[in-house]
Amino acid sequence: MAKGKRKVPGINASSTADISFILLIFFLVTTSMDSDKGLARRLPAPPENEQQDAQIDIKERNLLEVRVNAAGDLMCGGDLIELDQLCDRAKEFIKNEANSATLPEKHTKNIPLLGNCNVTDKHVISVQTDRGTKYNVYFQVQNELVRAYNELRDDLSKERFGRPYAALSDEQQVAIREYYPQKISEAEPKNYGGDK
Repeated sequence: MAKGKRKVPGINASSTADISFILLIFFLVTTSMDSDKGLARRLPAPPENEQQDAQIDIKERNLLEVRVNAAGDLMCGGDLIELDQLCDRAKEFIKNEANSATLPEKHTKNIPLLGNCNVTDKHVISVQTDRGTKYNVYFQVQNELVRAYNELRDDLSKERFGRPYAALSDEQQVAIREYYPQKISEAEPKNYGGDK
């Protein structure tokens, strides 16, 4: 007897889309995404109409220039330094402990909770990079400068209030920030060593 052709049963694929969707949701929920790194900076208020064309004059002694070239070489105040030296150089500049004539000028300021203090709040740290500077190097330079401010604030907090800066009340933190205001200026990137 001749056998007839049998029909091969088909595979039910109706739930394949559901399984794919569930797997997609699973991987989206369980996979961690790299979070973008950035710099926490508050932009200054826009200049008023009269101030837009005015140039701000800063005494040379109140300005610390930090320059980074495309190779990642760091120049601070005219000296070629390593990245791990930047924090100490910035702290020395901001603090001006010996009241040196080449570092920011000190003046007396009455700060709530701290009283009359000799501060260097007219200082500015200007960071200028080459257009070819890698973002990682730029980020490390910014980190070192912020670390300098954080360490100075922490030391002053322990000296005046007996606690680290992070443990102070909001009012005490404002007083410490007024003593050591963070003044980091971003200069427009340039090409050092000719056009590239």
